[in-house]
Amino acid sequence: MKTAIISGASRGIGKEIALSLSKEGYRVIVNFLNSQESAISLCEQINSQGGHAVAFKADMANPRQIKEMVDFTVKNFSTVDLLVANAGIGYSALLTDHSDEIIKKIIDINLVGVITLCKEAAKVMLSQKSGNIITISSMWGQVGGSCESVYSAAKGGVISFTKAIAKEFSLSGIRVNCISPGFIDTDMNNNISLSDKLSLVDEIPLARAGLARDVADAAVWLASDKSSYVTGQIIAVNGGLII
Repeated sequence: MKTAIISGASRGIGKEIALSLSKEGYRVIVNFLNSQESAISLCEQINSQGGHAVAFKADMANPRQIKEMVDFTVKNFSTVDLLVANAGIGYSALLTDHSDEIIKKIIDINLVGVITLCKEAAKVMLSQKSGNIITISSMWGQVGGSCESVYSAAKGGVISFTKAIAKEFSLSGIRVNCISPGFIDTDMNNNISLSDKLSLVDEIPLARAGLARDVADAAVWLASDKSSYVTGQIIAVNGGLII
């Protein structure tokens, strides 16, 4: 059984990815920070369906906790076959209204945490001479979002980082790709009013908001041998909103 670590897996896109990968035969490490009850409930759901899931609390802004999660995985399951670096936080405001603290938090979790998590997982994968890394960015990382400048910067950094390590790790049998979601109907977007959501959907060529399942399906494909000749790519899951 292959083992996957999924950061930010207790809800939203991460939860759907964990459910989908478990159905594909992966043992999943369900990372969470604040949503312990949701993480445990998800693991119980997966385990009751014949899968294997374990919850692990780790702050993606804390390098020590990230290392502890990877070490736990290796100690208990021997390998790290797949990493999905999904955890992130959103923040919408004028740049001049961003406090120094929130800027640091956005960058630490959305970019530095991804880098650190990939570094720790890669140490294991390099020794195995095999592995698969999927990072999660955003369409705003591709084109920039008004009033989401720092978030856009962090997610843009994830895209460049993904391309760089894809080149760096390719000869060691490790593939690295990025999924760039568009407007996905998850808790992260609960701060958007219904009228604004409807206006945004009107701009989407496929005429609907994305679902967490849409992103999970892309992750399952990237995790599979069906994408064995794909690395360093940005897979846009946005209904045609950004082309």
